[in-house]
Amino acid sequence: MFEALSYGFVQRALIGGGLLALFSGIISVFVVLRRISFLGSGIAHAAFGGVAIGFISGINPLLSAILYSLLISYGIEAVSTRGRIAEDTAIGIFFTASMALGIVLIGISRKYNVDLFGYLFGSILAITHEEALIGSVVIIFLIILIILISKELYLITFNEELAFVSGIKIRLIKSVFFISMAVAIVLGIKLVGIILISALLVIPGATAHLLTKRIVRMIILSCVIALASVTGGIFLSFYFNLPTGGTISLLLAVFFFMAFLLQRLLRDGN
Repeated sequence: MFEALSYGFVQRALIGGGLLALFSGIISVFVVLRRISFLGSGIAHAAFGGVAIGFISGINPLLSAILYSLLISYGIEAVSTRGRIAEDTAIGIFFTASMALGIVLIGISRKYNVDLFGYLFGSILAITHEEALIGSVVIIFLIILIILISKELYLITFNEELAFVSGIKIRLIKSVFFISMAVAIVLGIKLVGIILISALLVIPGATAHLLTKRIVRMIILSCVIALASVTGGIFLSFYFNLPTGGTISLLLAVFFFMAFLLQRLLRDGN
């Protein structure tokens, strides 16, 4: 373990991955409680269109993916709210359209290379100093932002009518949450890739939800699970030459099934 810490790329991966794990641990709880895990997966796959635009135009793919994902988040919210279409239907439409756009653009450019492969499956050990710095600053800002709106978000999650009567700007809070999630998802693409980012967004909160029903404990547990999975995944991938994204996702799954078995044992014991 100490040998790995002597490498700069491992240090950058641990700092960037750790911060992303903390943020994912927090929003994962609300994603699970609000039952919008499909939204996270949809935005992650839609970001592929943004990555492809970046490759075609010469713009940093992460920047183009962030801007594109914000546009997609707004589009989903607008279509589902004003177009009398169910949210999951709107997600499915934007998800498939964006993936198709990405495939067509990559096909036109004929630039399917190792860099694109990294965006699909993750390459956290290959992040640069600049990417780690920018990502860390953005994630710290998002963590502070979510903490500031946590009370309102909690009330909206459990009783939207009471939140409305209380004068909470529901649409504004939802928009801030969706935008924060979209930005985090795009940053997480570098960690576990487009295909596996939903694991980091859903499994920590789902695991914590099995173990406790108190929101504060749930968030703390979710953050611990996400941190342990990301840290463990980075070290395992370094020493055993394993794909980092897949290793992190498998560790998340292991924690979930351990919690599931523990819950069953406690229930049977009572």
